[in-house]
Amino acid sequence: MQEQNSDYEALRHTMVKNQIIARGVKDRTVLNAMMKVPRHLFMPESNARQAYADEPQPIGKGQTISQPYIVAFMTEQLQANKNSRVLEIGTGSGYQAAVLSAIVDSVFTIEIIPELAAKAKKILHELHYDNVVVRQGDGYNGWPEKAPFDAIIVTAAPPNIPQPLLQQLKIGGRMVLPVGEYLQELVIVKKSDSGIDMESVLPVRFVPMTGKIQKKE
Repeated sequence: MQEQNSDYEALRHTMVKNQIIARGVKDRTVLNAMMKVPRHLFMPESNARQAYADEPQPIGKGQTISQPYIVAFMTEQLQANKNSRVLEIGTGSGYQAAVLSAIVDSVFTIEIIPELAAKAKKILHELHYDNVVVRQGDGYNGWPEKAPFDAIIVTAAPPNIPQPLLQQLKIGGRMVLPVGEYLQELVIVKKSDSGIDMESVLPVRFVPMTGKIQKKE
């Protein structure tokens, strides 16, 4: 077991060096979190050896764990810190929440698929990511009773930005999310006293957001 853990640690170092630092991610807290979180434990055991490959991986129920670089890039763009309260829409495997957990004060994460929510809650608890709270439900409405949030990250693509999420973002806060249907762009939203500023920074491909957002079309 010790040898296997050492193997995975080496794979994480290679991942961070070749996939993340090489592409320009510089935030040391993000790099440390990516180096520390055991990505392979958030995937089906049968596919664990592929965990550190430069691509998304299936986690069941038609969902994926995002490519390591995308996780790191989106996390860096949040500009969160040890005092930040973060909302995540789309828990999936729980990996993104675990990365955030190592950086911020608290993470509130919502997953619409019951089986994935239960599995993520279990692994996050077992690995002692105690500042992460998992809720099963539709993320469209956010988490009003825990709002406002310093940062919001969305890991499934809505066709447009859900208004409840904009409302729950603090003044001075940032939201990072993929937006679009067949063609998607990663969008950075900045909220200030003067309004909302949005910038598209990267073409991406995420699974679509499901639930209430689809009824808004």
